[in-house]
Amino acid sequence: MKLEYVLPSEIEKRSFEIIGSELDRDIPEKIRPIVMRAIHTTADFDYADNLWFSENAVDRALGVLSRGAVIVTDTNMAKAGINKGALARHGCECVCYMADDDVAETAKNSGTTRAAASVDKAALLDRPVIYAVGNAPTALVRLCEHIADGSFVPELVIGAPVGFVNVVQSKEMLIESGIPCIVARGRKGGSNVAAAICNALLYMLDKQKQL
Repeated sequence: MKLEYVLPSEIEKRSFEIIGSELDRDIPEKIRPIVMRAIHTTADFDYADNLWFSENAVDRALGVLSRGAVIVTDTNMAKAGINKGALARHGCECVCYMADDDVAETAKNSGTTRAAASVDKAALLDRPVIYAVGNAPTALVRLCEHIADGSFVPELVIGAPVGFVNVVQSKEMLIESGIPCIVARGRKGGSNVAAAICNALLYMLDKQKQL
């Protein structure tokens, strides 16, 4: 088998060209960069069908990011995967509370998970929040509880936990909450997918500001 020589600087561009050539359907322009980046991150074309967008979710996300939002993630892996330069360009930051001592203590005392306790901590932020979940369905459940009682309503929730236990149910609960959201429906997802969605939005904002 003959390998194709591609310069490192051209690999991403070439990858997106391949994805575009192999997609078997048209993706609406508004969501296409997000779908393409999720496929690029996973090499899984199922994301052309799995990603669900609430009405005006992308426009809302771009508006919030342009005002300097805080992205809260449920794993340090997702936090590490979000482009720091892009965050800085738009006055945004990314935080993850999962390893914080106070979160561990709260989870222990309340008999809940660190993911749920992290949501409670994020509820105290005084800046617009985008909450990106790539691992813990309990984070989505706790978010939905806050949303229902109005105690914490993020500007957008990215729901992409991966797995088998309460994953599908928590994603559908998020959709039913009515909050602006982008959801990887079904069992698939992961911290890499959550980060990819965040990066796609940040890069879309870059292009928007260049126009």
